[in-house]
Amino acid sequence: MVDVAFENHYRLASTAPMENIMLILRTSALITASLLLSAPAFADDRPDHFKGEPSATLSEAMSNFAEYNRKLAALLAKGELAPQDMHEIHVLTYTLENALEKIDDSVDTLKDTLEDVHKGSEHGDPEKVKKQGKAYLQLSEELKR
Repeated sequence: MVDVAFENHYRLASTAPMENIMLILRTSALITASLLLSAPAFADDRPDHFKGEPSATLSEAMSNFAEYNRKLAALLAKGELAPQDMHEIHVLTYTLENALEKIDDSVDTLKDTLEDVHKGSEHGDPEKVKKQGKAYLQLSEELKR
């Protein structure tokens, strides 16, 4: 490695300035071309051909979560998974992902709302505690269903 670096340095130092520029341009062009050709390898290779059932509300997400978990469990309970089973699992995971994303967003909201209740109680703000406490309990009830 050191010999190559020394050789390249010596070659650059001993050639005419125009040759140095040409060598740098050719090297840059090769690096750029290799990066452009390898760009698809860095792209997300996961096809986005299924959307899954939407989960616009927490209630919808919980319903989809329960229903599609049952479907997944039934498929996994089979002794052997046939190609059609694998396809069905692939498709239903999109709905489960949508549901989990909505549930995750709702849990984040729940944590933020509880933090508001906590801070309201620390600062002696009964209005905030009541308002945010009711919102927290309502959302937590949806999660329990």
